[in-house]
Amino acid sequence: MPIEPSPTSWDLGGADLAQPQDLLGVGADLEPGTLLSAYRHGLFPMGTGPGGHPPMGWWCPQRRGVLLPGDHHVQRSLRRARRRFTVSVDHDFAAVIAACADPAREGRWITTEVTRAYTRLHELGWAHSIEVWDDRDALAGGLYGLCIGGLFAGESMFHHATDASKVALWALVEIVFADCDTRRMIDVQWQTPHLQRQGVREIPRATYLRRLPEALAAPEPATLHTA
Repeated sequence: MPIEPSPTSWDLGGADLAQPQDLLGVGADLEPGTLLSAYRHGLFPMGTGPGGHPPMGWWCPQRRGVLLPGDHHVQRSLRRARRRFTVSVDHDFAAVIAACADPAREGRWITTEVTRAYTRLHELGWAHSIEVWDDRDALAGGLYGLCIGGLFAGESMFHHATDASKVALWALVEIVFADCDTRRMIDVQWQTPHLQRQGVREIPRATYLRRLPEALAAPEPATLHTA
C-alpha cells in the first residue's frame, strides 16, 4: 500500500489550464507531496534548462498522449520477440531509472534531482519499474512511472536490445488493464510516432482533465499493489 507523504505547500491546482501552451508554471520543488499533487491535477515536472536542469517546469500538454483500454497494438513480430525476454516488476528500479537518465541519450532530461525524487516515490510505493531481461539475465530494456489509482503516468523508457521497450510497454498494458476497468489510463505525456504505432492516441487537454478523476478513483492494479 503506498504511503501518503506530507502535503505540499504549493498550490498546484491554481494553474491556468486555459493557457494555450504546454508549459503552465515554473518553480516549486520535487518533494513527494508536491509531485503527487501535480499528477492529481494533470501536471508533470520537467526542467526547462539544458538537459532538464532547473528552473523546473510544470507541464500539461494541450494534446495529451494516452493509451486507453483496448487501444494497444501488438504486431506479430513483437509476439515472437517477447519469447526472447523475461519481464519483472520493481526488481531493479534503480537500474531502470539510471538507464533512462543516461547522459549519452539524445534529449536527456532526467537529472540527479529527478532521479532522487522518483526513487523516493518508489520507496513510498508510488513509482514503479518494468524490467525486461535477455537470455543472459542482462537488463535489455524497461520503463518507469508513477501509479495513482488507475492512472499510470509513464515517465521514460529505454532499450539496449531491439523491441525490449515495446515488450516493457506491453507488460505494463497487461498489468494496468488486467481487470478491463475502462476508467484506467496510461499517460505518456506526448505522443510520438513510435508510441502512436503501439496505440497511443492524442486527446485534448480538457478531455484528459475530465477523464483524470475517474482514473484516479479506480483501484491500483493488483500486480503493482503487491509489488
